[in-house]
Amino acid sequence: MRVLLSTIGTRGDVQPLVALALQLIDLGHEARICAPPDFEEWLGTLGIPFVPVGPEVRQTASAKPAASQTPPTPEQIRQLLAETVAGQFEAITPAAKDCDVLVAGMALQFALHSLAEELGIPYVYAAWCPITLPSSHHAPPPMPSWTPPADGTEDNQTLWAQDAKRWNDQFGAAINLNRATAALAPVSDVRTHIFTDRPRLAADQTLAPWPQTAGLDVVQTGAWIRADHRQLPAELEAFLDAGEPPIYFGFGSMRAPQDVSQAIIKAARAVGRRAIVLRGWGGVTLPESEPDCFSIEEVNLQALFRRVAAVVHHGGAGTTTVAAQAGAPQMVVPQMYDQHYWAKRVQQLGIGRAHTPGSPSAESLSEALSQTLQPDVADRARAVAALVRTDGAEIAARRLIDEVSQRRMRLSV
Repeated sequence: MRVLLSTIGTRGDVQPLVALALQLIDLGHEARICAPPDFEEWLGTLGIPFVPVGPEVRQTASAKPAASQTPPTPEQIRQLLAETVAGQFEAITPAAKDCDVLVAGMALQFALHSLAEELGIPYVYAAWCPITLPSSHHAPPPMPSWTPPADGTEDNQTLWAQDAKRWNDQFGAAINLNRATAALAPVSDVRTHIFTDRPRLAADQTLAPWPQTAGLDVVQTGAWIRADHRQLPAELEAFLDAGEPPIYFGFGSMRAPQDVSQAIIKAARAVGRRAIVLRGWGGVTLPESEPDCFSIEEVNLQALFRRVAAVVHHGGAGTTTVAAQAGAPQMVVPQMYDQHYWAKRVQQLGIGRAHTPGSPSAESLSEALSQTLQPDVADRARAVAALVRTDGAEIAARRLIDEVSQRRMRLSV
């Protein structure tokens, strides 16, 4: 079986597909990944065939918008969206031709379902967080161009209907133009076309349960996390061994909050702890010659999180899950999209604290850390860790294999 997995996003969107691809390969199948060109070198080291699609995302994800930047005109936005959709059809079409199933990871997948229709093969959509899928139990996640009202003036069903209209208005014409080229009928509901009525939810049932909702048959597999067996760098090991467990600070692929490096150092010292700081895409830098602080690039977080006193992060789905699996207390500093959901869940589960909205200061970080480092939070984090599954990618891979095999049997009868 040949599987094409595709996503447009940061490393947090690519990593779940890597976990699924490697699991499929271990089970004797072929897998290739379409993703932004930023990840070509990394996937090459893993032996996963790679197809670049779209522009690099690192600079746009981590760069701070200039205050003098002129907002694009409606026509410029329309042209950009049309080029984005057309670019996906152009890049992914040759990569999909000999595949047996196409898997889309997260939302901005405009070509994949149409290509599956054209080829007559199955298509699967996967989300990393429940809040990104329509449900009367929650509002759509906040977006840079639109934030759901927080005053309760509109119900969730209305908000999701407005969300569906935005999908149609922004992407409908461009998708249908490319579908017409392939002699496919136009779609009238873009969001349902992309999400389908039976999406996968690659999130842990304990951390992020799906509220069963009529009309959407969600298959929750558990989070797609690959086991990481790499050794920690020797310098990092030496730092860890040189004192009490430090606090980890990392904002992943997100733009780091302004002046956060000084706030990190002061907050860690205020609670009597050392600090390990991930440079990340935001380029968080530390002053030189700070013996109680250690700067790292990308490392094995599964191993590191088992040796820290707490994990302070942006609230990405993967980081939240890995920290929970390690039993590490968490403090989440959310900035956008589903990160607010994960911050809320960490607080609700009692495995950490959610930082108040806005840029963190040394005072706000140290106050939240003081609560996060309480013994009862550590106890609860260890208890929840025992409930968090680690086999989500295997469950998803075996299910995908079974579904494609059953479909082949039906077609052969």
